[in-house]
Amino acid sequence: MHGHGHPPPPPRRPPTAVLVVLRVFFVAVALLSIGFLAWVAPLRAALVTHKRRDWWVFVGTLAAMGVSFSFLSTDHTDDFSSPNGNAGMIILLLNACACVGYYLYADIRHFQQPRYAGYIPPQHPAGAHGYPQPTAYAAPHMPQPRTPVPPPQPQPQRPAPARIDQVRAELDELSDYLRKHEGGR
Repeated sequence: MHGHGHPPPPPRRPPTAVLVVLRVFFVAVALLSIGFLAWVAPLRAALVTHKRRDWWVFVGTLAAMGVSFSFLSTDHTDDFSSPNGNAGMIILLLNACACVGYYLYADIRHFQQPRYAGYIPPQHPAGAHGYPQPTAYAAPHMPQPRTPVPPPQPQPQRPAPARIDQVRAELDELSDYLRKHEGGR
């Protein structure tokens, strides 16, 4: 009644050819637009991976582009040859290279993670609420190589300390004394 329900199916990995075409496309868009569309690649990485870090990279990309555009907007030459224009173009091109590099890193890493044939539920020592975990979607058991464990060595018997022997002797004397006095009554 209060169980976990059925696990969601694992996401399917697109074919390798599709991934390569998408990577080439997003790299080309970023570089051939001279960095003006560099934000597209980190956006795709953030949408695919759903990681907070990738969203922060996307926001950082937009911030770098805003700084670049502010430098470029203060340059009133036709070829961006003033110091502000040069700074704006350098930031724009470095941002494009950084976006492309991070996109390739995030995308390749995301799709290289091992995918199993089925969903593996979280393992709890006694299962959820004392019930065994469902194994319908678990990956097949892979036998692990076992290393021989040496049998435990028997502990050598140590002689009892003298104090214990003394206590035993006193208890024996007390027992004898009590037996004599009980039998005399």
